[in-house]
Amino acid sequence: MKTINIKEEARRLVDQLPENSTWDDLMHGIYVRQSVEKGLADSEAGRTTSVEEVREKFALGK
Repeated sequence: MKTINIKEEARRLVDQLPENSTWDDLMHGIYVRQSVEKGLADSEAGRTTSVEEVREKFALGK
């Protein structure tokens, strides 16, 4: 995974928010971005669970 410039990404996120955004909107955007990046890193590192494994673990049918 490539290195990102947090300041640039934060500015980009703020610039994408509507003018009437709240602090909660900003925090939600940061949380979503952070969650997506963590998920991508987990995927690249092979830390994933297949759909079949989840279905088996929770006794779900196909």
